[in-house]
Formats: sequence, C-alpha cells, structure tokens
Amino acid sequence: MSVTKQDVIAALERINLPDGRSLIAHDLMRALSVEGDVVRFVIEAPNAEIARSMGPLRDAAEKVVSELAGVKQVTVALTAHGPAQKTSAPPSLKVGGHPKPQDGPTKPSGVKRILAIGSGKGGVGKSTVSSNLAVALAKQGRKVGLLDADIYGPSQPRMMGVNKRPASPDGKTIIPLKAHGVTMMSIGLMMEEGKAVVWRGPMLMGALQQMLGQVEWGELDVLLVDLPPGTGDVQLTLCTKSELTGAIVVSTPQDVALIDARKALDMFATLKTPVLGLIENMSMFVCPDCGGEHQIFGQGGVAAEAEKMGVPLLGALPIDLETRIAGDGGTPVAAGEGPMAQAYARIAEGLVKGGMA
Repeated sequence: MSVTKQDVIAALERINLPDGRSLIAHDLMRALSVEGDVVRFVIEAPNAEIARSMGPLRDAAEKVVSELAGVKQVTVALTAHGPAQKTSAPPSLKVGGHPKPQDGPTKPSGVKRILAIGSGKGGVGKSTVSSNLAVALAKQGRKVGLLDADIYGPSQPRMMGVNKRPASPDGKTIIPLKAHGVTMMSIGLMMEEGKAVVWRGPMLMGALQQMLGQVEWGELDVLLVDLPPGTGDVQLTLCTKSELTGAIVVSTPQDVALIDARKALDMFATLKTPVLGLIENMSMFVCPDCGGEHQIFGQGGVAAEAEKMGVPLLGALPIDLETRIAGDGGTPVAAGEGPMAQAYARIAEGLVKGGMA
C-alpha cells in the first residue's frame, strides 16, 4: 500500500508541542514530498534558538512517519525561519584523546547486555555478520544497538545506509542514529568521508570510551560492538573498561583464518571475557546455475574448533552474492526475506532463547 501526503499529515497531527497543539496546528511543516516509499519534509522553527531545542520533536516526527505502512525511508530536516539570537554556541564535540580515569568496568545506562563480535584477522566478514545480526535481533523484537568500534576501517555506515553526522547538542553527549530498527554509532560518522584516522593507542581508547559513555543509547536489550580485527588496544579497552556479557568470534573455515581466530579466543580467555559461541562465515558457495555446493575455504574447521572449546557453533553462513550487494547498498540482507535472512534469523533466535541477547 502506497503512503500519501494525507497519511503523513495525519500522523504528524499526533505530534504535540508543549502547549498541546500539534506540529501541523503550529504550521511548522514545510516541503513535504512523498516519492514511492520515501518521505521527506522540513520542520521550520521560528528562530535558530528554538530550533536547537526541537531535536526530540524532529526525532518523534521521524519515528511516527517511519511507522506508517508503505514507508521505508524518512528524511526530516530541522531549520529556522529567522536569525539566531546572540547566544554562545555549544562547544564542538572532539572525538578521541586520552581516556578519562574509571573506577572500574562500566556499562552505558539503560543497556542490559554488551556483546563483542570479534575475529582474529580481517576479511572474514565480521562487520557483515555484525550488521545483519543486529538487524535480525531487531526483527526478533529486541531493542538493539550497534557500535562500530573498528576505528581505522569503519564500515557500518555504508552497510547500514547511514551518512548523517550525529548531533551533539552540548558538545558532550552524542545522539546516535537509527537504521533498520537498530540504534547505531560509528567513528565513520564523525569523520570526513575518505579521511584516514591516524591515531596512536590512547586516542583509540579515548574514542571508544566516548562512544560507549557519551552516546545516548537509551534503553537497549543488547549492544553489539563490531571490533576491529586482531588483539589490540580497542579489544583490551573494551574487555577491561566495560561490563561485557560475552564475545562472539567470527571465522572462515580455512586453517590460516583459524590460526588467528584461536588468538582471538585466547585473548578473550586471558581477559576473562566468556566466549558465547562461534560463527562460521563463507562456509560454502552454492552455485546459482547448478545448485552444487563448493567448500572454497574448506569445511568444518570452525565447527571442530567450537567442539574442542566446548562452546556453541551459533551458525554457518555461505558465501552469498545477495549479502554483498545488500551490504554495499546500505540495507543488510537480514532486513529482507529469503534464505540468508532466515539464516541470520536462526542465529538471532538462538541468542534470544539462550538469554544472550
């Protein structure tokens, strides 16, 4: 069913300002356009000072319209009609820097569980698994957050289809973005596209501390943290400075990947972080022409490692062209239907039933 402008206006009639009158009654909406399943409009405040306080109103308007049947994407701009009154501007948010002292491991307020998703080496599809697992858990009815902690190579903005810079109303707190039912934050959203992050360890640790402690995550059942590959500063900081529920390790089946996956497993054991399970990615290739299965990277290596460690094999995911296309397009394959979405749904269901998410 296609959404109409009248549907959008009716939805916005339910958004009230403090005086009890609606957004529409105040005549604050401008430039409404509906193109298929994409809705765009502008909220125009009387002046810039008032506009600065209307962020929650814009978020509420975006949410109520996104819940309409037939709407897949909503873009809401907040602008001001008149010039701003002369007030001191809020300080700009600086990302990175030396971490602040902590009394002990902490957890963001409102977040029930933190799951780290790691791998011993790059190229095994850890970030793809992270984004799709986040979406699959959201489809299971969980309140999910996704933190892209791969500081040097953040990929979640592209995979989740998000490119807006998060707001920081006071130069301290960070308002995360939402996509596909997931609340997300990435260092890639704070940096100019294509600009390299050239930081030493303390800067990485400070940035991670900011993204955990200064982001307004809200009430979440689970926060997934997409770790960088390896066993470095980010992993050490997360495991020692936050209250981790546990970790999931992603690997491909071949021996050269498992060598590094074992190092990741040993790292989590050393840091006393429980490993909740392993996921075997790129476990096989199913030929689209003949339907034959080909074990390009070998077979069963991750399952054998899971059995050896006494931890669950949470799932085995094939190499899949649709997954790659969906990730590049900004809509994870788990958001749709089909065999791959069902595969991620099974992993998510297992985590929920096991009390891990």
